[in-house]
Amino acid sequence: MSSPCLDGITVLDFSTVGPAARCARILADYGATVVKVGAPPRKSGVQIEPAWWAYSGHRGMQRVRLDLKAPEGRDAFLALAAKADVVLESFRPGVVDRLGVGYDAVRAKNPGIVYCSTSGYGQDGPAARHAGHDLNYLAVGGYLACSGRGENGGPALPGATIADAAAGGMHAVIAILAALLRRERTGEGEWLDVSVAEGVLHLMALAIDEHLATGAEPGPGHGTLTGRYAFYDVYEARDGRWLAVGAIEPHFWANLCKALGLERWIPYQTDDDVQDEIRADLRAAFRARDRDDWVAELAPADTCVAPVYEVSEVSRDAQLNARAAFVTARSEEETARQVGPVLAGMRKPEGDVVLPSAGTRTAELLAAAGLPENEIQRLHAEGVVA
Repeated sequence: MSSPCLDGITVLDFSTVGPAARCARILADYGATVVKVGAPPRKSGVQIEPAWWAYSGHRGMQRVRLDLKAPEGRDAFLALAAKADVVLESFRPGVVDRLGVGYDAVRAKNPGIVYCSTSGYGQDGPAARHAGHDLNYLAVGGYLACSGRGENGGPALPGATIADAAAGGMHAVIAILAALLRRERTGEGEWLDVSVAEGVLHLMALAIDEHLATGAEPGPGHGTLTGRYAFYDVYEARDGRWLAVGAIEPHFWANLCKALGLERWIPYQTDDDVQDEIRADLRAAFRARDRDDWVAELAPADTCVAPVYEVSEVSRDAQLNARAAFVTARSEEETARQVGPVLAGMRKPEGDVVLPSAGTRTAELLAAAGLPENEIQRLHAEGVVA
């Protein structure tokens, strides 16, 4: 088995949850050494990080605790950064510079550093300092407007943190990997300004480009992928569970209609005048049997039908388990099952994943960065490191 593609890359990560934390999770699963940098306990503020996050968000990572507001804590961080490949931060614009650990300060110690700043709206512009979360970035990027409607007629809340995970986290990973590749060729580091809102813009490019080209106003029911046609929709089965139908291509649609005894609708797949009638017939057909019975018959028959799982069902799916998508992680405190390294090229663990203890490796990592033992002990006594 080949080595993970980021083996030998060290990442210093300031983040807790949100886009940068998702980025760190991916980098660690690709083999990078990720060092989480947090404040000593007495310096830490209230966090929204849930207790179970340590079992997936921090898997395979190391921890150090430094008080970056203290000059000695700043210097200790810069010593660590001098030997790192990537710094990942998610403070509001300007904060890291005020702390003395921004890109210029790190680059002075390490010219080849890839320094990634993630923020909601980017490092400049009129909204740069606005606070926000996943929902806000999906709103300004057009995602919510194109989603389904809730009971009050407004956009429905999304079922996943798309902005944090993809528009932010994966966006940052792509940018970091490109910068590391560039550094291999040129020896030069880079500062990356990752805007989550702009990541949503990228995800929404099909709809936005359509508007810019034609003046159309995409939204729910506007196009093939947002509910215009009956062949791309969800339907309730007899047992109250749901099926997702994505029979876009004509041959898939024909296969579905034949299987349901609805051959008469094959020529009318994209006829806007009869979509309500087609939907009514599909609803009636699917209500005749339970969800899993339909899936067993239709999924292998090239109909693009899949079950709509509850979250509690996902981890029992036969295909995902055959692909070893879940791992058992254990620590000194407890054991938990979790989503494993599933992206292409990640190495799947053999056996259980051993999680780090609740302690940190601050002293060990600072010693490796060149700080004398007596200095580390002094900083610990003063509460600058923990």
